[in-house]
Amino acid sequence: KAERPVPGNSLQITGGEPTLRPELPEIVKIIKEEGVDHIQLNTNGINLALNPNLAMELRDAGLSNLYMSFDGVSPKTNPKNHWEAPYTVESCRKANLGIVLVPTVIKSINDHELGGILRFAQRNIDIVRAISYQPVSLTGRMKKQEREKYRITIPDCIERIEEQTNGEIPRDAWFPVPSCSPVTHFVEAFTKRPQYELSIHFACGAGTYVFEDKNTKKLVPITSFVDLKGLFEYLDEKTDELNSGTNKYLVAAKFISKLNSFIEKDKQPAGLNLSKLLVGALLKHDYSSVGQFHIRSMFLGMMHFQDKYNQDEERLQRCDIHYLTPDMRIIPFCSFNVIPEWYRDRIQKKYGISVDEWEKKNGEKLEARLYRGTLRRGKHADGCGCSSVHIEPITGT
Repeated sequence: KAERPVPGNSLQITGGEPTLRPELPEIVKIIKEEGVDHIQLNTNGINLALNPNLAMELRDAGLSNLYMSFDGVSPKTNPKNHWEAPYTVESCRKANLGIVLVPTVIKSINDHELGGILRFAQRNIDIVRAISYQPVSLTGRMKKQEREKYRITIPDCIERIEEQTNGEIPRDAWFPVPSCSPVTHFVEAFTKRPQYELSIHFACGAGTYVFEDKNTKKLVPITSFVDLKGLFEYLDEKTDELNSGTNKYLVAAKFISKLNSFIEKDKQPAGLNLSKLLVGALLKHDYSSVGQFHIRSMFLGMMHFQDKYNQDEERLQRCDIHYLTPDMRIIPFCSFNVIPEWYRDRIQKKYGISVDEWEKKNGEKLEARLYRGTLRRGKHADGCGCSSVHIEPITGT
């Protein structure tokens, strides 16, 4: 909250596996009471599959969405939670708790299922808000041939998604994350309040928004029916007007009257009124209005974290994902993880406790909380809340 010019109001709880903490709903509630608007939970989702009530408890406490590991649509590519993920999705659906699917993409391991992951998300588009594809960050030493076998880049992933969706999500649908800066500048000038600006290095990420056509059931990228370049240039013009003192209501009226000229209505997905969503998100710009845009769309993101083979100081300086450490330091994500002996390992050693200490403190064996993979054997744990739920298996079609 001490960050300036914009106090931080978006936070992700991560681990380890945060749902192992029985007091997690209370932790979420405390964070919410501190004024954090958006709280995200990084999880494998297994405990939310076994205990559907947990999703509702977390939602009631103030959790915004899950950031759920999901590496593929087959047991081979996603052994971590292939069998459990459908139950997690159903738990979140009942709690109206959105999900971001997070595949770590490794060449030769799961890059052939990127389209399948997208189709799984589409079948659950009512509750899956986004996919954050993450090309693997290779840490530690490895031979050149191993790097070539496993390393995959953002352009590689975009090409595979185009191929695996038969061109439904073409490569030109994607745009670098910082290209959205005109939106931030306009909102900042209109509201007279500092805003987050996604000014990261262009090589750090790419994204696009897709909408499902209610008639054809196809996914339509925003770039297929919106002149984004023209819209962004127009927003820059209106930003200059606002900064020069033009009445903001006059600018708003101009924006509303001009907006439809950037949208090809005959190509707009059936059932979508994009101009209405954009007016709400850009002019009202409250949490609810921005949320409505994300509920109606699905964001496809691509984030390539650095590793020891491509560490770039300029990218670190422009990072917008930070770790907040117990000693109140803010550390760029790739600094924290890429050279773990400088940050991550030291912090974990300083503030962590051993298994023996934990067991003594809590009066139980840590192994007692170990998940035994009951769902992947077609069974249910005693007393689990998902035993009466019928779940369709995960497929990539």
